[in-house]
Amino acid sequence: MGIISIEKADHLFWLGRYTERVFTTLRMFFKYFDEMLDMDNRAYEGFCEKLSIPVIYQDMDDFIDKYLFSAEDPNSVYSNMLRALDNGVVLRDELSSDALSYIQMTLDCMEQVKAHGNALAYDLQPVKDYLFAFWGCLDDNMEDEEGRNIIKCGKYLERLDLYMRLDFPYIYVEKEFSKFRNRLNKVRIGYRVSEAERLAGIIRQKESWEAGRKDALHALWNIF
Repeated sequence: MGIISIEKADHLFWLGRYTERVFTTLRMFFKYFDEMLDMDNRAYEGFCEKLSIPVIYQDMDDFIDKYLFSAEDPNSVYSNMLRALDNGVVLRDELSSDALSYIQMTLDCMEQVKAHGNALAYDLQPVKDYLFAFWGCLDDNMEDEEGRNIIKCGKYLERLDLYMRLDFPYIYVEKEFSKFRNRLNKVRIGYRVSEAERLAGIIRQKESWEAGRKDALHALWNIF
């Protein structure tokens, strides 16, 4: 591919972010889904608060329907998958048709589940499977290493953001930061080194991690 333009790098970066956003938020949705069914039918409000999503949903059923499947709700899983496809279409020549087809299959699956699904956790499992297949296809078929690194930089940044927001244990945050930093050091895109180092310093302080979580998020947001 040669030198990657700023516009193309942006598409690669956000392709990584949106695919990861769908994967991790869908995974965590079912934790709250179980809580809504078994204990608190308004548990979705805490989920929205952690993700800085406005609570526009009337009740549990409205949240489930709109958050998963609405094309009009900009925060929905479906809307984020549409944005992933929009970025992927621009990159068709770099990604390969096979890789792009997995993104389309996730959307097709979600549309089928919305129309006919009865068991959400089971029926939506293929979405996560297709995303795994998409990432694997990139590793096999995308020849440009720089492009792959930019996608993975976006992917791991998004994962870090979500893990910190959703209170994942420290060990998971530390592991994903290591992956993110590895990719960050391999891409030729501008970022604030001072913020990356500040984030690294906060994460190194295992004993005070919970107190530093909010500062870590701010540092992550300011890296780019």
